[in-house]
Amino acid sequence: MKKIILTVFAASSLLLYSTPSFAISLSVGIPVAASFSAKDSDGNAYKADGSSGYFLGAQLPFGLGLGMDSHKTKVKDSTYKIAHTMYNLYYQLPVPVVSLILGLGTGNSNYDCPDVGNGKSCADWYDKGSATQWYTSIGFPIIPFFDIHLSYRSITSKNVKAKGGDDKEDLGGTITGVGIAFNF
Repeated sequence: MKKIILTVFAASSLLLYSTPSFAISLSVGIPVAASFSAKDSDGNAYKADGSSGYFLGAQLPFGLGLGMDSHKTKVKDSTYKIAHTMYNLYYQLPVPVVSLILGLGTGNSNYDCPDVGNGKSCADWYDKGSATQWYTSIGFPIIPFFDIHLSYRSITSKNVKAKGGDDKEDLGGTITGVGIAFNF
């Protein structure tokens, strides 16, 4: 009987272990690297030339959180940027020592450029397309109330259409980011 009680206690301690008990966690991050799955008319993959934007997240005490991402990545050797806006739902796994998060998001993708001729922008030539993403983040505590985290996002968006045509473009890719979370 003692073995059963000890086994149940040990198993439940491992399975139900959580990071320190905080009421809420707020996080902010920025993209640091990006890649595209999109290709130009010659079949060459677009190359990323810097990203800007932010990742925001708010987590409730039971590990479930909501987030928003908004970022733009410049296409190398052009004035075009590819913009993504995503709304996320994520869960922090009850893993000791580190903060491991898995999440899913949905939103939209579009080309963002100032002028493509005749005073028109990309919005005059392309419709926004829907996008989905999955992501993961791993955080390391630096002091009890803060942790620094690295994230990886994989975005799928294959339905950005040129206005007046049926051709669909793939604006998906990956984004790697870094951020900080404040737990209170």
